[in-house]
Amino acid sequence: MNETVQEGTFPSPGHHDETACARISQMLARISDKWSLLIIRTLGPGPMRFNALKRGIGDISQKMLASTLRDLEENGFVSRTVTPVTPPQVEYALTDLGRDFLVPVQGLAEWTMANSARIEAARAIYRLRVAAE
Repeated sequence: MNETVQEGTFPSPGHHDETACARISQMLARISDKWSLLIIRTLGPGPMRFNALKRGIGDISQKMLASTLRDLEENGFVSRTVTPVTPPQVEYALTDLGRDFLVPVQGLAEWTMANSARIEAARAIYRLRVAAE
């Protein structure tokens, strides 16, 4: 049986498109770390300079912020604009792709807040069960 999968859709359960799985896994690995998600959310309202972005995120090292920004820029989520003044000013902003990605990021954040009590309850039950074993 030859199944045709339309572009942008997932094959039926049990049918594995290795190329699609590899692409999805690779992209999730690049964007699902907490710093990428926090940077995307922080840039959501508009462009920011490096130090303002660092303050907005909080507990992130300068090295990690710079590295994550480079990864997000490489993948097309963030743009970097240098203004040629002395000293140079660098501003980061979401690209169209980054703004598109902001939608599921905000959805995930809202889902997390709406379900945090249920998650904490599940963790407590798990800890009790493990302690009783």
